[in-house]
Amino acid sequence: MMVETGIPALDKHLHGGVPQGKSLLYYADPGVECNVFGMQTVHRALSEGGRGIYVTSSTDPRMIRDLFEEFGWGAGEYGDRFTIVDGFSGLIGANSPEQYVVPNPDDAGSMTQSIKQMMEDVCEPSVIVFESLSTIMDLCGESATLDAIEEWNKYAMLYDHVIVYNFTAWPYSEDTLAHVKETICNSVVLIGGIAAKVIFGQYFGVKKTDWDEATKKCTLYKVLKPGGVRVYLPKILVTGPFDAGKTTFVHALSTKAVSVDRLGTTVALDYGHVDHSGFTADIFGTPGQERFDPIVKLLSGEAMGVFLILDSTNTNDFARAKRMLEITESIGLPVVIVANKQDMKGALVPEEIRRKLGMTDDVPIMPVVAASCEGVFEAFDVLVDRVMEVDST
Repeated sequence: MMVETGIPALDKHLHGGVPQGKSLLYYADPGVECNVFGMQTVHRALSEGGRGIYVTSSTDPRMIRDLFEEFGWGAGEYGDRFTIVDGFSGLIGANSPEQYVVPNPDDAGSMTQSIKQMMEDVCEPSVIVFESLSTIMDLCGESATLDAIEEWNKYAMLYDHVIVYNFTAWPYSEDTLAHVKETICNSVVLIGGIAAKVIFGQYFGVKKTDWDEATKKCTLYKVLKPGGVRVYLPKILVTGPFDAGKTTFVHALSTKAVSVDRLGTTVALDYGHVDHSGFTADIFGTPGQERFDPIVKLLSGEAMGVFLILDSTNTNDFARAKRMLEITESIGLPVVIVANKQDMKGALVPEEIRRKLGMTDDVPIMPVVAASCEGVFEAFDVLVDRVMEVDST
């Protein structure tokens, strides 16, 4: 049985998730937050009716529960299916209300004893997430922690648990980093930042899995509250002739959108932000009149995919539509044609539109009624799938 991480794109690249009895390591660059990945994996298990265990090492358990709430995951609603192993309170000599408490968090043997007891008590396969392997390593030492991880992994395999570690690659010894990154876990997901003087973008990528071939690709992401980890598409272009319904499409798709218009006509651009089905995207709609073609070309720079919006009832504008697609210089980019206004008299069906445009069968044409949101998110899903396919190659 596969256990999903709760991040659809990542589960796809892990070939369905993590098999029971296996281990997964989130290996993060310093300065890049990775704890949310482990939290989201616990939440996914709980939301599917399973059991989730979260092992704290640097945060008060009450704050962990509050953080779950901030992401919209409501840990309190899962009752005794959600367990926290408190590896923090012992550090500061505080009392803990949790069932499992590590008495001496700076001793790997004490941590192992608590983890073993918890695994023996839990009578069903569960997802066990360690908040920060790095903190444990700082407290217990590198060698002792590596030995303990091997023991935890054996116990997880014995009881069919999926065990997940968050790890930040601080300047430990080269041997330790290599062992953590290459051999100690069944799978490794790299989490990094795109940086100049500051980190301005973040990505994840599967480095290895021992149950299938790793895709070894990088995917941009953002962290939303509420929401958690979302695959991030920084630029999707929406173009098409005048009055095809681009603005309506952008607003129908977006959780928030703005338009620059005059007398009801877009004269600069539409901008929208989409949060849907594990993806977040920024979309940019262009004006349709020919005098704005330089803007269309400018906006198309660095786009990851293109929606071409057509008025299904107006074949006179089809030639203009093809011209706009050429202006975007979208050769090689994923394109989805949106056959809008399908509810109107005289609207052509997608195959008729394909013949009149002379489009090959590999270009999707999606029937849409943007005014009522009909087919809008289906079109988005198709474009996202095509973007991710291109990104994987």
